[in-house]
Amino acid sequence: MKSILTSFFLLGTLILFSQDKKWQGKFEQLDQMLPTPNSYRSASGAPGPDYWQQRANYEIDVELHDETQIITGQETITYFNHAPEAMNYVWLQLDQNNLASGNMTDKTETNRIRDSVPARFFPLAQDTYDYQGGFTIKSVKDAATGADLPYLVNYTMLRIDLPAALKTGDKYAFKIEWSYHEKDRMQFSERGGYEYFPQDGNYLYTVAQWFPRMCVFDDYEGWQNKQFLGQGEFALTFGNYRVRITVPSDHIVGASGVLQNPKAVLTPTQFERFEKAKKTFDKPVMIVTEEEARVKEKEHSKNKKTWEFYAENVRDFAFATSRKFIWDAMAVNINGKTPLAQSLYPKEGNPLWEKESTLAIKNTLEIYSSRTFDFPYPTAYSVHTANQGMEYPMICFNGGRPKSDGTYSQRVYEGMVGVIIHEVGHNFFPMIVNSDERKWSWMDEGLNSFLERETKRERYPTVDIGWGSPRGMASYMKGDKNLMRPIMWNSDNVPGRDFGPNAYGKPAAALTLLRETVMGPELFDKAFKEYAQRWAFKQPKPADFFRTMEDASAVDLDWFWRGWFYTVDNVDVELSDVKWFKLKEQTADPEKKNVKTQTGDLAAKDKPTDFSQGPQQITVLDTPERFSGEFKNTVDDKAIRAKLAGKNMYELTLKNKGGLVTPVIIEWTYKDGSRETEKIPAEIWRVNENEVKKVFIKNKEVTHVVIDPNNNTGDTDFSNNKFPKVQAENKFDLLKKN
Repeated sequence: MKSILTSFFLLGTLILFSQDKKWQGKFEQLDQMLPTPNSYRSASGAPGPDYWQQRANYEIDVELHDETQIITGQETITYFNHAPEAMNYVWLQLDQNNLASGNMTDKTETNRIRDSVPARFFPLAQDTYDYQGGFTIKSVKDAATGADLPYLVNYTMLRIDLPAALKTGDKYAFKIEWSYHEKDRMQFSERGGYEYFPQDGNYLYTVAQWFPRMCVFDDYEGWQNKQFLGQGEFALTFGNYRVRITVPSDHIVGASGVLQNPKAVLTPTQFERFEKAKKTFDKPVMIVTEEEARVKEKEHSKNKKTWEFYAENVRDFAFATSRKFIWDAMAVNINGKTPLAQSLYPKEGNPLWEKESTLAIKNTLEIYSSRTFDFPYPTAYSVHTANQGMEYPMICFNGGRPKSDGTYSQRVYEGMVGVIIHEVGHNFFPMIVNSDERKWSWMDEGLNSFLERETKRERYPTVDIGWGSPRGMASYMKGDKNLMRPIMWNSDNVPGRDFGPNAYGKPAAALTLLRETVMGPELFDKAFKEYAQRWAFKQPKPADFFRTMEDASAVDLDWFWRGWFYTVDNVDVELSDVKWFKLKEQTADPEKKNVKTQTGDLAAKDKPTDFSQGPQQITVLDTPERFSGEFKNTVDDKAIRAKLAGKNMYELTLKNKGGLVTPVIIEWTYKDGSRETEKIPAEIWRVNENEVKKVFIKNKEVTHVVIDPNNNTGDTDFSNNKFPKVQAENKFDLLKKN
């Protein structure tokens, strides 16, 4: 107690209680909001000693019919039950049914009619397309006996009843035969589909969510049972895939996994280049050149080839195929491992794609590996499409197309580089750190957006990285709170216009703030890497991330998660008042008969608007006799006055206008022109989350005080961060200046 009171006296720190706002407990622990730790998931955020997860292996034969855009396939799924309970049925996902007639997305979508609207955005405009979507399930059979299995389709979910209970430790194999009509991604803006090129009469296919896939069954909720409505993405089970893909013989195919029969599907020249690329680290090797791809565009072969791929320990499988593909590749050195970075793109992507795509893969794998774990897969593809970006294990589909004459703007360049980094980065989150995207989009999109920004910062110094930073998200966070949702909100329940900021930008900004301002890079990086390595090839939940970040850093971050992830508060710290004090020079007056209060001291009623009035005078008295016990021999009144003599003391009043508690960064500018920056931890708000006062003792006189001068905290109103106050320019003044 002695040291606390002495510090209180010397530093002059005052915490005042304000009745302006209701107390909201912003520094209370999250204990009651997080699931109770158990033997599956520990209190430290690590997998528990009894952690388990299911597994599903796939053998698939699929054929793409280029003339009709019909995809037909048959698969054998072997499901391994590691759960501590028997199963009488299993659930699979039928994601293509999201475009079937009568789908739940269309039924539950709200819309309105306006007096004028582009046809593309007219309500139910997609119903005017001549397209019949959704899976046709042809058969579901026992793999061993061939007997039909009872099944039930519930929108995008498929239930299969098992002939006998599948006990813990057992496995069961069944077969499904299906087909569906691939969609035009240029009309539907879906994650997969085809793009048609009328100039040469060819298609480019990016094939995704194309087969019935196992749902997740876990210790957290049993079967993942949320329908696919289009926004919340996927929860998937790890397994091995062996996939045989039959396409026209002049097509080039890229897919999740490693090509098993390159000599059968490549020309001798292509095979030689392919093998060379595996040993080339300095620049990409052209396996199919643009000139060769232009020749292929004219062939339109009616013959077929089957490409076989094998992918081990992945949660999904996707592929791309076209006769238009240019193909380049190079090896990347990841601590002795040499995954192959590969790019597939039509001539419409050049010259930008040949120059940048594979290099962006390399940069992503290197930076992400340094921040998480060494990239474990043998390859990573980037495939060019006309719009959007989408990720799958070892392959992703990315936009960023130059104009028809090959020119492109800085914006197109930055967008293309950004989307490739982002989608390749998804190999780490959620393809390996396997979070549930259907519920918590931020667990993959937010973490990935943060690392995307870090990759740009380290490897692309000319690329703008404002979005996803606290500063970049300030304008969004000061918006209408009635239209926002917290980050910890179910993916499908976030309004579409806010989904990007909510799931991508705001979580990335939060992690940037956590790294740069709250924890510091070294401590944050250790904790973040610990989370990634703990949950690689496992299925973490939000509490596992929150707990691991605290466990690995010894930093109590409950206030941070509570504010940034569970509310829509924003940072707005007002520098409400600054007072300047100096110790009053005293003469001997033991009876204190001549103590007077001078003009401009603590009794002043009007707040000074700058420092021109000079310092207010204060008197430090002898310690009162009532403290004669404990403090009589420990407090040297004269020594304290001697240390304060000539010092400048500044009392700052800070108000939390935005509601989001935050560290306070203060920049002091001194009379001699020098500057000093100091950071006060967010715990300054722990007793009073609305208003605090704090005294600082300086040797030099201060001329200006600024809160968060570089806006590292995402402060949404910079006009109240300065002293002396700066008069805001009105619109007329700005007009004259411009």
